[in-house]
Amino acid sequence: MRTIPHLLKKIRLLGLGPNIIGATGGSGTRVVARIVRHGGMFIGAHLNDSEDALDFGDYSDRWINTFIARGRSPLWLITRIKMSRDLQAVLEKHWAALGPAPRPWGWKEPRSIYLLPFFHSRFPGLKFLHVVRDGRDMAFSTNQNQLVKHGHMLLDSAEMRWSQPLRSIALWSRVNLRAADYGENHLRGQYLCVRFEDWCAEPVPMIQRILEFFGLDGDVQNIAQLEVKSPESLGRWRHQDKEILSELHRIGGAALQKFGYWTPA
Repeated sequence: MRTIPHLLKKIRLLGLGPNIIGATGGSGTRVVARIVRHGGMFIGAHLNDSEDALDFGDYSDRWINTFIARGRSPLWLITRIKMSRDLQAVLEKHWAALGPAPRPWGWKEPRSIYLLPFFHSRFPGLKFLHVVRDGRDMAFSTNQNQLVKHGHMLLDSAEMRWSQPLRSIALWSRVNLRAADYGENHLRGQYLCVRFEDWCAEPVPMIQRILEFFGLDGDVQNIAQLEVKSPESLGRWRHQDKEILSELHRIGGAALQKFGYWTPA
């Protein structure tokens, strides 16, 4: 089996690096996956209905909580070696259907956002597309899988006793701010943050921006017509109780401001 350095060497020889799509759950990454597939990017052959790369999803299950807790582990170096070996095996499976011809490749597994620094350490030339959706909408989403799986690792004991919408926006805020901070400071030219609401409002320029970021090409007008539709859930937070919304703004205010969703009165 090839080693990670061997894979990196092959990637450099081909002029390629993984293109990764990540987000908190329910942010609209399925649409992005379909957009990049129209542009010719390989995102895997073992996908679910949401276009997630299932092998990377299993990898996330195995390692995200361990990675989050790394600062508290005296065995972090050993764990990092195990993560690298496991990643090697996942990559071998993922690459099996890629074929020998050079082409843009990567994966869509939203929870890759939690492992961004680790993936960057393994793939210095990666590109990361960070998808964001309004945290107030996310707080009332039925998709709270990330909160269930990883909330206890990022929220303290007091926060874990909050109601689900408050826990949800706390997690949304923490994860997205960390990713943006890492991308803006360590991935110059290799990081792009796009908002779900922006491609719902103006799909053509946003699709063009995504394709250009990953070095892809496609008929953006046709892709927009085929793939982009604003969901009925867009702006659902507006119909919620004002007291709850006030709490959401208190807890998630820094991130809501950072990503252009809210300005304090």
